[in-house]
Amino acid sequence: MKILDFFKSLFDLYYIPAANLADFGETNRKRLLILSPILFIFGLVDFILILAVSFYYPSKHLLVLIYFGMFTISSFIVFTYSLKIKNCPKEKAYILKTIPFFVLFYVVLIAALYSFFILGKPFNGFLTFNLTCFIALLTFSFPPLPFFLGVIAATTCMVPGLYRNFGLGGTADAVLTAVIIICFSFYKKRIEKKQILLMKKQKNTLEAKTFGNFTLIYENKVVKFSRTKSNELIAYLIYKNGSSSNTKELISVLWGDQADSARYGNNLRNLIVDIKHSLNELEIQNFFIAEYNNFRINPEAIKCDYYDFLSGDTNAINSFAGEFMNQYSWAEESAGFLEMKALKNR
Repeated sequence: MKILDFFKSLFDLYYIPAANLADFGETNRKRLLILSPILFIFGLVDFILILAVSFYYPSKHLLVLIYFGMFTISSFIVFTYSLKIKNCPKEKAYILKTIPFFVLFYVVLIAALYSFFILGKPFNGFLTFNLTCFIALLTFSFPPLPFFLGVIAATTCMVPGLYRNFGLGGTADAVLTAVIIICFSFYKKRIEKKQILLMKKQKNTLEAKTFGNFTLIYENKVVKFSRTKSNELIAYLIYKNGSSSNTKELISVLWGDQADSARYGNNLRNLIVDIKHSLNELEIQNFFIAEYNNFRINPEAIKCDYYDFLSGDTNAINSFAGEFMNQYSWAEESAGFLEMKALKNR
């Protein structure tokens, strides 16, 4: 019974509902869109160079071609999938957007073992294994268990070869490194859970009112930015409900379809600085997110009548009177859509 209680307490310590991790899933997707092309280019260039060198005798370097082919094919699949999975239900977002990470993670682990045993390069294989694990820890959010299983399986496979090539000391260091990696994966998940709890606490004091004129409120006071367009930028990202918008899209929304990106790019950067500065002064965290020329808000960090409406909340549906972010022209079409939806649900 005590053992069951121990595992239950361990589960409670690290378990986070998938719906609460939707924003972490989107971050995973964005980072995969950066990492997978890098791996694709790495694998493809090496594949082509080796193929060119061994043009008349490709079978001589077949094993090496297979090694780089792993990176090329898997990274292409992950990149394509990550592009298509941008919009998905909130409840499934974290799982669907984290699956390609594990695909890439396990493929690279297999490539590391392939280099270790098949290509006869234990140092290169072990180095690839460690770099993969540390990059994953620093860059991505993931459930610890499948990561743990991958690290344990790879380390167990390499132990005899590590002992043979690096001796007892080298093997002990490798095992210790694997233990540290696993511990950090669980620690990382614990930190994520604390962040989510803080966001839920903040959600009670940070609110967006979208029915009528848009207003952002924190601790019962209207949040004021230095620049007028900053408020509109936040309003548009709230309307996007966690989906990312790039620079070109935001410039088009804020200054019109014909706005020149080169001219208004600096204006947009000033708005971003203004928003970050204003939110930091109020100590509002994990709400406005800027990543790789993509911007979004985290719906989990704010209470919003629009989000309540979309989730089917009866009070939110009944409170909608046909007005949605009245001060912004781009919201007019959405007001009509919400009106139709409200009539169907009343």
